[in-house]
Amino acid sequence: MRFQTLGRIVLPLAMLALVACHHKEETAAVPGGDTPEAAVEQSVTLIKNGDFAGFWQHALPPADFANMRADWTKQRPDQRPISDDDRARFNLAVQQLTAPNAETTLYDQLKPKLIQMDQQYHDQLPVMIGIGQAILTTGIAQSKTMTENQKQQLRDALNVLLPWAQQTPWFDQDKAKQGVVIVVTTARQLNLKNPDQLQNMDFDTAMKDYAITYGGLKQLLVIYGLSVDDTLNSVKVTSTSTDHDHASVKIDYTLLGKPLSSDSQLVLIDGRWYSQDLINSEHAQHEQLLHPAPASTAPAPASSSPAPSSTAPTPVQGALTAKP
Repeated sequence: MRFQTLGRIVLPLAMLALVACHHKEETAAVPGGDTPEAAVEQSVTLIKNGDFAGFWQHALPPADFANMRADWTKQRPDQRPISDDDRARFNLAVQQLTAPNAETTLYDQLKPKLIQMDQQYHDQLPVMIGIGQAILTTGIAQSKTMTENQKQQLRDALNVLLPWAQQTPWFDQDKAKQGVVIVVTTARQLNLKNPDQLQNMDFDTAMKDYAITYGGLKQLLVIYGLSVDDTLNSVKVTSTSTDHDHASVKIDYTLLGKPLSSDSQLVLIDGRWYSQDLINSEHAQHEQLLHPAPASTAPAPASSSPAPSSTAPTPVQGALTAKP
């Protein structure tokens, strides 16, 4: 799924792509920006409006956007077949989420579990979240796809999100009841029938479903005190340097009341400005589809100690890599 590239551009866009937006504004997607600042500001606006198709059309040069659309339904080298168990679990989940009175039924099932989890984990949850942050921080440090600057930006955001996550009443029954309504409503709007439909969506259908999911996630976060709108509305873009066909911009924004900043590198192509990171990532993914790496058939060497785990994805990358 090509949304993994979004996690490699400016941090506000990467963080906010996990959450929702609304469609109160309509903005025509024009490839690139007149200026470096305009290119980033337009990207923020398109994400705020939930216009993912427009975002990609704006964020990539026309030839790269055309490649993305053409590549969208091609099978990825790491894509595994859908099993009968996958289909059974998917069908059960869809039936439960879209059944008549699903809101009441699911909340009735969830309520005793919330009480049990609150009793078991209320005091332990802040520590567990802290451990989770340590794991994510290690994954960020080991990432080979992010620059050092991007790693620091993501660490800064995690340092703001950790206190919020530790203090949020995740087991609150009233909030959970509101959340169930949002999840059920979102599932009905998606109108998914089977996992094959999910895996084989074309670009336009995927963008529409991402917007629906995005909207549901935003509403969920508002329930627990995180407003995406506040963060998006706080974004300010300033140019820091321009050298012929390359430029740098600084993006200042506020997350949960804390000021943060991010840097983005842009490149001038045919008179329009684009994110250099996003173009590089799209080129790499297109090349991978054209020339997939051969599968290794050599047996793994014997070892008496556990093999090291692969690089852990950040929550941003994990969510954006999943195909809808």
